[in-house]
Amino acid sequence: MPLAAFIAVALLHLMAAISPGPSVLMAARTGVTHGFRAATGVAIGIGIGGVIWAAAALFGLSLLFAYAPILLTVFKLAGGAFLVYMAIKLFKQADTPLNTGTSVTAPSLGRGVLLGLITQLANPKPAILFAAIFLGTVPSDAGATVIAALLAIVFFNETVWNILVGRIFSLERTRRNYLNLKGTIDRIFGGLLGALGLKIALT
Repeated sequence: MPLAAFIAVALLHLMAAISPGPSVLMAARTGVTHGFRAATGVAIGIGIGGVIWAAAALFGLSLLFAYAPILLTVFKLAGGAFLVYMAIKLFKQADTPLNTGTSVTAPSLGRGVLLGLITQLANPKPAILFAAIFLGTVPSDAGATVIAALLAIVFFNETVWNILVGRIFSLERTRRNYLNLKGTIDRIFGGLLGALGLKIALT
């Protein structure tokens, strides 16, 4: 695979990773409510989920979706339902004060990873996006080294970007502003997450 094509794939995916979506939203929310460590776990989970979707695209899941659209519909409905469920939880807890006392334990790194992974896998559209990015740029006879390098780039882009998002939203000033406007911000987060869930399920 030519180096120029490899760099083009890396940059295209980076732009896709940066674009706002459920995963970025979850990294931001986790950073502001539970701090940088939990947000890092979410970012790692998002990266793992991105690798899973990228591998699925490389090995033909997008073709399976094309030949069996009902399977894509099931994935989208299940993923959309999960995101809407998370949105409803945010709305219900919007007026509940956030306990910032020392007795409160933030989610473990492992639980953060699981949340990030589920959030990323709740949206099957990356498989289609990856197929579009890889089409015409990844040779059909690409070896294991090329595929491993592509998957490593996907993990790096997804993880590092969302770690950065989590870090920004975990800063003390950001958290202080969040505490002052928790109800409003949680409703905004919930509304965006719910809208994204419905968009995934219905489009």
